[in-house]
Amino acid sequence: MTRPVRLIATDLDGTLLHSDQTVSPRTRAALNAARAAGIHIVPVTARQPRGVQRIAEMAGFEGWALCGNGAHCVHLTTGETLFTAHVEVEAQTRLALLLSERVPDVRFASVRDGGEVFVAQTDYAALATFEDHKRDPSDMGQHALSTVLDAPSLKFIVRHPTLTPRQLLAEVQALGVLGFAVTHSGAPFLEVLAEGVSKAWGLAHLCTHLGLEAAEVLAFGDATNDAELLAWAGRGVAVANAEPEALAAASEVTLSNDEDGVALVVERLLGLN
Repeated sequence: MTRPVRLIATDLDGTLLHSDQTVSPRTRAALNAARAAGIHIVPVTARQPRGVQRIAEMAGFEGWALCGNGAHCVHLTTGETLFTAHVEVEAQTRLALLLSERVPDVRFASVRDGGEVFVAQTDYAALATFEDHKRDPSDMGQHALSTVLDAPSLKFIVRHPTLTPRQLLAEVQALGVLGFAVTHSGAPFLEVLAEGVSKAWGLAHLCTHLGLEAAEVLAFGDATNDAELLAWAGRGVAVANAEPEALAAASEVTLSNDEDGVALVVERLLGLN
């Protein structure tokens, strides 16, 4: 027997948000209806809290949010942190030194202190735009690699001026080193997390806190970093514009983000259309 949905977990960029970074009136209305029905609405995103706050008012997010690909769970109203998971210094140092030998011109950045502190290697900022990390590149700093590596990271960023994230991922995997998880979200860099961490890992921990099970979760996503989430949830839905990994992991596909695919599924869930 199918369990009723008690929590909706949704990615933001490329999934809930239109391509212009807005939440449509239809999507906001669907989320409001779900909240009125007693369903938890949880953004699950690669963004840090400051990037989620930019969307919170448009989407009506007021409760828990999973940031940094599941590594950081924070309450958007109270500021309470439920948990964090960090890449250890030893693991990120081993990765950075080995990859630098293998791939010239690779650059790194460390996201710390609840996502508020961004310590970037010299020349990293020259590769970045505001939308990459939802912060001005001039605020990223120009640090020696030793400084970038000297404290644990909520998220450890790996970037190259010419290699795509998929190409760079292949280079990381070829190193054969352990101690971290690595993914990408459609942004022009890799995102390295603590070992075992993913959006599914983070949501499982939040659901335990809320007394919920995977069978009671409806999840939406579009990118490679959403694949574990879509596979873990009782009902995993990929938007039509999703990457192959997300499409393969999902149990169904809805319309694209720009066609309000999330809203369509939520409306049908609630009997609104």
